[in-house]
Amino acid sequence: MLLLLRLLRKLIGWLDFIAFTALMYLLSWLPWSGKHPVARLFRAWCRTFVRAIDVDLRLHQKYRKQLPTRFILISNHPTAFEDIGIPALFDVVSLAKLQVKDWFIVGRISKAAGTLYVNRDDPASRHEAVQTMVDTVNAGQNIALYPEGGCKGRRLFTEFKSGAFDVSIRSGVPIVPVFLHYEAQEDFEWQPPWTLPQKIWHMMTTANNRANYYVYDPLDPKDYADKYAMKAAAYALYQRWNAQYLK
Repeated sequence: MLLLLRLLRKLIGWLDFIAFTALMYLLSWLPWSGKHPVARLFRAWCRTFVRAIDVDLRLHQKYRKQLPTRFILISNHPTAFEDIGIPALFDVVSLAKLQVKDWFIVGRISKAAGTLYVNRDDPASRHEAVQTMVDTVNAGQNIALYPEGGCKGRRLFTEFKSGAFDVSIRSGVPIVPVFLHYEAQEDFEWQPPWTLPQKIWHMMTTANNRANYYVYDPLDPKDYADKYAMKAAAYALYQRWNAQYLK
């Protein structure tokens, strides 16, 4: 009976998601000045996507005080799911690799939603992306990015890139660290040779669909001498959480 209910929930979820996606795709063709309707609906669309995949997304608020209204969100990046999981929970504009812009249907929706793009292999593109992020947060929008520089596996990568911390120092906007823990790590982890459709299938059919998103106290750029000191402090926190949750 439980299996039947889960299958029924997935079927309803996918019907809902397909209909919503069709609407978002049609809206993405509309010329618009100011915040695009797709951007206003993007969080709801991401939540619909989460329900279609049938992931049990849990938010754990570990911070001691209220979060700032303006922030730069960072997290580890073990899988592609956080590309919808993060904006499903937080009002953010994400930084994504340039190739996302060309993804079938989703690429056009992400562009209309205001997604920022970077060519990770091009130093000029990375430099331009940092300035774009500074302008975006100075304009009052929250942004989300992954300092590991892409999907690096279920365990924390050996280093963080400096971009997020450079933006924080230059803009004065604090960083909110989020640690992601997928209990069925192998089913969620996106590494070669798996393709994205294959990983979505793995997520949908996993025996444990729990995804835990732990939100911690913000890092204030005024507390650090430069972006490198801030990056080192953030990485040390992630090393501690990595040991705590991924034993």
